[in-house]
Amino acid sequence: MIDRHMLQDILNSYRDGRTDLAQALEQLRDFPYKDLGFATVDTHRHVRTGHPEVVMCQGKRPEHLRGIVAHVVESGAELLATRADAACFEAVRDLSSRLRYDPVSQTIALQREGHGVPRAGCISVVTAGTSDVPVAEEAAVTAEFFGSNVARSYDVGVAGIHRLFARIDTIRKARVVVVVAGMEGALPSVVGGLVGVPVVAVPTSVGYGASFGGLAALLSMLCGCAPGVSVVNIDNGFGAGYIASMINNGVVDAGDVDSRGPA
Repeated sequence: MIDRHMLQDILNSYRDGRTDLAQALEQLRDFPYKDLGFATVDTHRHVRTGHPEVVMCQGKRPEHLRGIVAHVVESGAELLATRADAACFEAVRDLSSRLRYDPVSQTIALQREGHGVPRAGCISVVTAGTSDVPVAEEAAVTAEFFGSNVARSYDVGVAGIHRLFARIDTIRKARVVVVVAGMEGALPSVVGGLVGVPVVAVPTSVGYGASFGGLAALLSMLCGCAPGVSVVNIDNGFGAGYIASMINNGVVDAGDVDSRGPA
């Protein structure tokens, strides 16, 4: 895994004569990807996008997940893995003492020392109910991993909208708001009408039969009348946290790698 700073160090070292060509090529042997046989790890992604490849654990065999994480650990890169249950963490936990598992968001993270210096601005993550918190935490942890400050306002749905009004001043201070809701999915439209920043709506699969596993909330959010609200897929907390962090950190150009992502 190579980030922009690592690549610059290799090239500068070769230019200055501190490294010969063979040594530089050895350092770049797994660039732009590492073929593990069962997976091809994208070692070039941080250079292209400013963020490393994120590992989705769901559906992976334990030995395959372990192989991917082992490669990341050995390369000295950072790691974020999503949809990780306790069994996934057990399969990799001995690979590094710095691996951290969060059972609520179901994420595994490994960050270099000194990572996560607070940036200007903040993301507000809001949920309609406590049943939506796991998806919201996936969004929050993702945003924090990629260098954003996060403020949480949970269980402030439309069934008791006074709870939202009690937190609205905090929510309005954010550069972007992630709103997570199941059932009828009404909360993003309400929030979208109260704030002057982008809103990322996340439908969840929480709800009774006619919610169709989050489809009702998804369609409601897509049909909402409040401007400035965009919608990600059902239960996609990771996608919401990722795009919210990009907005918060001011990423507008794919070539502007220096201003985004973990250092």
